[in-house]
Amino acid sequence: MNVTTSTLSLTVADVDASREFFCTHLGYQVAMAADGFASLTRGDAAADIVLLRSGSEVLPPEQRDQQATGLIFALTVTGIEAEERRLREAGAPITMPLREEPWGERLFQLTDPNGIIVQFVEWAAPDEPAQTEEPEESAMLVISPTAENVTESPNARMTGLAAPSRGSTELSTWTVAMEAGQTGPEHVISREQVWMVTAGVLDVTCDGRTEKISAGQTFVLPPDVLRQVHAPRAAEAHVAMRADGVASVPGTEGTRILPWAQ
Repeated sequence: MNVTTSTLSLTVADVDASREFFCTHLGYQVAMAADGFASLTRGDAAADIVLLRSGSEVLPPEQRDQQATGLIFALTVTGIEAEERRLREAGAPITMPLREEPWGERLFQLTDPNGIIVQFVEWAAPDEPAQTEEPEESAMLVISPTAENVTESPNARMTGLAAPSRGSTELSTWTVAMEAGQTGPEHVISREQVWMVTAGVLDVTCDGRTEKISAGQTFVLPPDVLRQVHAPRAAEAHVAMRADGVASVPGTEGTRILPWAQ
């Protein structure tokens, strides 16, 4: 079914009175008219209206004496308060003042000279669900190192700072402290590392090339390249790496996590 238009046919005693009512108060226009007949339209979503004088022979015999009483012609609108105010100021016969039903329907009614009830309807906006306020996230997270974050090895002491287990989501940072003469094992890291030497000197061998890095200097170790770190004298460094980096040692199987970076 494809409905192209809707028309409400009303049988009334006084066609002219209803025509005047709909045109004056409800914005309808006369599309066609004849003795005892009027076709009204608005040009929007409102149904067209046909007014027929009761007793008209164009109606089946059993319908000729029926009246439009008991029928409610409902128009859903926006800005219902303004519509009621406009109609009241224009002297329209408002027979039920504006009210709101418990189910959210807002409505008022007026009645034309032939008893046709026109009801204006606007549905109240549903209540928005209460918004649960999420606690505001701090713009900055301060992390203090503790003894639990320290890992001692025969070659160095690592103190974990930021890491996924301590508030970071992308990066891990830690400090490395090495006594004079300590040398780390040859190993490979799966992620790039940035080392900032903060005290002493480190001899760093990477991919067969050795550099002496002093306090205040920074060096970058690329991923998946063999490296080794030696401290000719006591040294400290600050290291940063993407949090998912793992280590591997030549001659051994598998990879090893870095506990201080987890």
